Amino acid sequence: MKTLILFSLLVINLSLGFSQSINGAWSRNLDTAVQYLTVVDNYFAVATFNLEGKKFISTRGGTAMVEKGKMAGTIEFNTLDRTEVKSSYSYDIKLKENTLMLPLEGNAKKWQKVDEATESLAGNWRITGREQSGTMTPIKPAARKTIKILSETRFQWAAINMETGEFFGTGGGHYTVKDGTYTEHIEFFSRDASRVGASLSFKADINNGEWHHSGLSSKGEKIHEVWSRK
Repeated sequence: MKTLILFSLLVINLSLGFSQSINGAWSRNLDTAVQYLTVVDNYFAVATFNLEGKKFISTRGGTAMVEKGKMAGTIEFNTLDRTEVKSSYSYDIKLKENTLMLPLEGNAKKWQKVDEATESLAGNWRITGREQSGTMTPIKPAARKTIKILSETRFQWAAINMETGEFFGTGGGHYTVKDGTYTEHIEFFSRDASRVGASLSFKADINNGEWHHSGLSSKGEKIHEVWSRK
């Protein structure tokens, strides 16, 4: 697998006079659920779920510019409040070592660092091609899209319409990459909770900035997809 040039880091200026990045994955435990936040390629996604109960609760995400102690951007999906889509937001943030104060989802509880975003697959990807009947069919940019957000060890995909606020599904968990094989370990799945705990492996090849993703889907169907960085 060819190594990609690492994407530009999101930088936050701290009052102590030095800079650190919030790129990567973060987590926090709530009373009855866990939340994972991923910030990468000027985008964020946060998912709330109960792993033991195989229960998906919610997800939210959108663009994310981090500068001068703030994270701001535009919401592109929110399963709890569709009317928030296309609205802007701004949060004050504080970063100290491996702890992040970022009051997402109306909760001020601190986030703990999970990983960085240095793996070659880490980034904000959008599906741009799918093989059908032996022919690769391009998928043109549109308001309705399927994205996949990866940190160094965490992944989340979401099918959304960033204009209408419609939401079509999401899933995620942690992943591994070894010898050209990309394996997803599913921890939440909005459409079918029975898939939680399953692992799916695919051949992964990155060429000229495109991620060729091939293997069998969660339904056992043969797939070959092309993903491109947003």
